[in-house]
Amino acid sequence: MSYSVGQVAAFAQVTVRTLHHYDKAGLLSPSDRSQAGYRLYNEADLVRLQQILFYRELGFSLDEITVILKDPQASALAHLRARQRQLLEESARLQRLADVAQKAIEVHRTGVAMSPEERFAVFGEITFDLSYATEAELKWAHTPGQRQAMARAAAHSKDDWARLMGEAAAWRAELLAAFDEGEPSDGGRAMDLAEEHRLHIARWFTACPPDMHQRLADDFLADARAFALILPPTQQRPGLAAYLSRAIRANAARHPGSRSESEEDR
Repeated sequence: MSYSVGQVAAFAQVTVRTLHHYDKAGLLSPSDRSQAGYRLYNEADLVRLQQILFYRELGFSLDEITVILKDPQASALAHLRARQRQLLEESARLQRLADVAQKAIEVHRTGVAMSPEERFAVFGEITFDLSYATEAELKWAHTPGQRQAMARAAAHSKDDWARLMGEAAAWRAELLAAFDEGEPSDGGRAMDLAEEHRLHIARWFTACPPDMHQRLADDFLADARAFALILPPTQQRPGLAAYLSRAIRANAARHPGSRSESEEDR
């Protein structure tokens, strides 16, 4: 029995264009033609199409499928085993991303239940960018410092967050004043503000030795989302991220020999 290209497309839930493409690529050519020249597929063609769609579902390219179907007994098993390994690795990667996204959501929610009004009263314009939180968690999830910071953040009460953000707001005002008044970034006032920021992190989240603080300064320069965590865009000034970064580095230079034990402290 023969089937038209439209019938086969309906059976297989693919488009007629897909079947034409398979024919043009030499992957699935119909066994017959009607007197009017239309493609006609027989039962063997349908079996081959099922094999093609099976391998496509597994993610094989058309070139790979062509190789497999030329000698399925010789090549199919090796290809399937290789693809299985890839799928298992991808599955593990996606699970890690799902776990990271869940942690980022927890960070975004700050670990405490707040109404929108309460959240604004506590955090004001400071927002937790979910994409940045996810990337940071993925990058540093294996480190003790990140784990401690996330655990402490989740344990903070609403009152803790209010005190924390109050301290941060007062610090931001001092930073903006120093910057606007032209204080040098390597001067005592700017370095003291950098040290206050470092101690704020240690007090509320995790130990922050000077070299770790400098890595945070690198993030402030490289990623606007990171800088927005400490200074909302409405309060930012051109050059302020670079100013703070220089102040942090100058402050770190005041602590010779004070280094974190390893990169894992982050």
